[in-house]
Amino acid sequence: MKVHFIAIGGSAMHNLAIALKMKGYEVTGSDDEIFEPAKGRLERYGILPDSIGWHPERITPDLDAIILGMHARVDNPELVKAKELGIKIYSYPEYLYEQSKDKIRIVVGGSHGKTTITSMIIHVLQQCHIDCDYMVGAQLDGFEVMVKLSDEAKIMVIEGDEYLTSPIDRRPKFHVYQPTIGIVSGIAWDHINVFPTFDIYVKQFEIFANMIPAEGQFIYCEDDEELPKLAEKITGTNKQPYGVHPYHIKDGITYLETSYGDYPLKIFGKHNLTNLSAARYACKAVGVGEEDFYKAIATFKGASKRLELVARREDCNVYKDFAHSPSKLKATIAAVREQFPNRHLVACMELHTFSSLTEAFLAQYHGAMNDADTAIVYYSPEAIKHKKLPPISPEMIFKAFGRDDLIIFNDSVLMKEKLMSIDTKNSVFLLMSSGDFNGIDIAELGKKIISLRA
Repeated sequence: MKVHFIAIGGSAMHNLAIALKMKGYEVTGSDDEIFEPAKGRLERYGILPDSIGWHPERITPDLDAIILGMHARVDNPELVKAKELGIKIYSYPEYLYEQSKDKIRIVVGGSHGKTTITSMIIHVLQQCHIDCDYMVGAQLDGFEVMVKLSDEAKIMVIEGDEYLTSPIDRRPKFHVYQPTIGIVSGIAWDHINVFPTFDIYVKQFEIFANMIPAEGQFIYCEDDEELPKLAEKITGTNKQPYGVHPYHIKDGITYLETSYGDYPLKIFGKHNLTNLSAARYACKAVGVGEEDFYKAIATFKGASKRLELVARREDCNVYKDFAHSPSKLKATIAAVREQFPNRHLVACMELHTFSSLTEAFLAQYHGAMNDADTAIVYYSPEAIKHKKLPPISPEMIFKAFGRDDLIIFNDSVLMKEKLMSIDTKNSVFLLMSSGDFNGIDIAELGKKIISLRA
């Protein structure tokens, strides 16, 4: 098979390109910008484009398929050429479905926890020696790529994002995957540039759940405000609600309470114990025994940037997390507060996504950082300009979060200086963003923080 990627440099796209290369396909691609780590990884597998830019001459009749990334525009010259030649054009999710249409597809959807639940399922299946293909939105410890495709595996585990499929396909990605087993972790309004009202957003999850066949299963969080109401509307498939798994914390370690005994975990947080329940039911649906699940999940270290420990000393820990939306922010801060109830909790987050940088959406953050002792919000005026959004001000942010002592920065150097000035004795620092605080090396910053002594 000869496959060409338009916008090969994206996080998901370059992983799919590598997965197909590993499967034996002939892979080429183009992009107008390719950054690390995609650049180095594509080069290592011999599929890095020899020049940056769009090259319609690379689109030839002998190509079996084009895979189109979200970064490409509808008037992309390579896309135009492919249409002229009548070459089959797939979006990223369409091609994943094409590769998995004869498999059991476990699709994990929801406004939060998707990556963690997907990662947990993959980890347990691997530990139980059950072969599976997968697509997950973060680099996993011990896994070379974020996408694996094979002819042998009978199961595919897919992280099901609700964002748009491609520039020429306005369907949410998770609809395209057509789940056999569908999970929804929770519903908290996001992507307001695509789903302008909450009702429209919720409707996407109802459509997703209704796609599950009679022999499948709809696994949903019963603690979510919307999901029990949505589940009542779903007919024609098995429904499995879940909540937080019983646990307790002792000496800074979270223990899973089971009928087989207590299992110490490498992860923590009520939201993660809820995610674990979702993974347990999904694994059970494909034949994993309960005790086998508990043994396997006890070795799960977490997904990249999900409460990832970047530095520590005896009385100070520094974590980074992908949290950026209001619900994720609140859950992540609450998890750290519960795990370290007697430490000074410093929570620093970046407003980075389209929704979070929109004045109309900011009010959703009200109270989201109340569990932190010190709360810091950073935003970049340059990022707002790049997204072509109206400016926001510190006053808007201050009002939205509803916290009198909120500290706000629009200069990452000053934000870093503030973090370095805080007493680190008996403390925990939580740095949260879907970006990088305008180029800050979080691991390096973590080392500097723990090197400071009162």
